[in-house]
Amino acid sequence: MNAAEARALLARADVVCTAGEVRDAVDRLAGEITAQLADEYPMVLAIMGGATVFAGQLLPLLAFPLEFGAIAVTRYGNTTRGSEIDWRLAPGEDVRGRTVLVLDDILDEGITLAAVRARLAELGARRVLTAVLADKDLGRPKPVAPDFVGVRVPDRYVFGFGMDAYGVWRNLPAIYALGA
Repeated sequence: MNAAEARALLARADVVCTAGEVRDAVDRLAGEITAQLADEYPMVLAIMGGATVFAGQLLPLLAFPLEFGAIAVTRYGNTTRGSEIDWRLAPGEDVRGRTVLVLDDILDEGITLAAVRARLAELGARRVLTAVLADKDLGRPKPVAPDFVGVRVPDRYVFGFGMDAYGVWRNLPAIYALGA
């Protein structure tokens, strides 16, 4: 995809959540997470690259000590269809006995987040909590439910605020859905 194609993709897209709605959701999540984890010293793991923007906005709002790290796992790459789990950067042994908060951009089908939870449990995490910026309304059960949700989005391919469309537009402050 080149710059002109990326701009055309954005021009055809529909706004799902404005930048203000996303900011409000991140502020609300920070309060909810702080209320639950204020007395702990959790390991916070962001799933790269989707959670990069979300983590960057959320972490300064968390009012408690924490350790931060990253994991990289994907089913999508630069496509719009999921495939096999690809661990590019796996969690380390430093989660043993810890409360771990996993940050992700979106809960789509839930397969990736379920795999992350299972892996952290195998590594001995005491408790695993998950926070997602967006939860996609699929109208059917998912294998995992997030503990903290920023916004709900329709069952469309969404991008912006860390989520990409064909590898572009993670840097948008709002959330968009692909147009026709």
